[in-house]
Amino acid sequence: MIKRSMGMAALVLACAGAMSAAPVSTARAADAEVKCDLSFSLSGWSAIYKHASGSGTVVCSNGERAKVKISLNGGGLTAGKYHIDNGKGDITHVHGIKDVFGDYAQAGAEAGVVKTGEAQVLTKGTVSLALHGSGEGINLGVSVGQFTITKAE
Repeated sequence: MIKRSMGMAALVLACAGAMSAAPVSTARAADAEVKCDLSFSLSGWSAIYKHASGSGTVVCSNGERAKVKISLNGGGLTAGKYHIDNGKGDITHVHGIKDVFGDYAQAGAEAGVVKTGEAQVLTKGTVSLALHGSGEGINLGVSVGQFTITKAE
């Protein structure tokens, strides 16, 4: 009888250990950091108020991907018109593609005539977006604003 009780207790403990191990490994998988890459084109203008819009694609290391729309609105001491083709963005500190969408704080200094370039690091909470690209146009000034990524329909 004692042997049977000890065997049952061992079986119950083994099952309890197996059940508690599953959620821990699932939680660790959910906490794994994902890296996403943004490819985009953007065109805009500025005359004190700054506006730009474009489109692109986000591809994440976990296999998620989405077509996106991009908009930039803000103000400052700026003037110009420009476009950026083949822009790239590195998005870090996300757990999935849903973390990519939303509004990022933007501040920058731009200068360019004919060939223009842009490199910025934007943030949305703990999410970081490092943008870089080149294009053509005239752009000069300092601005602050909001960079928004939404899912294209």
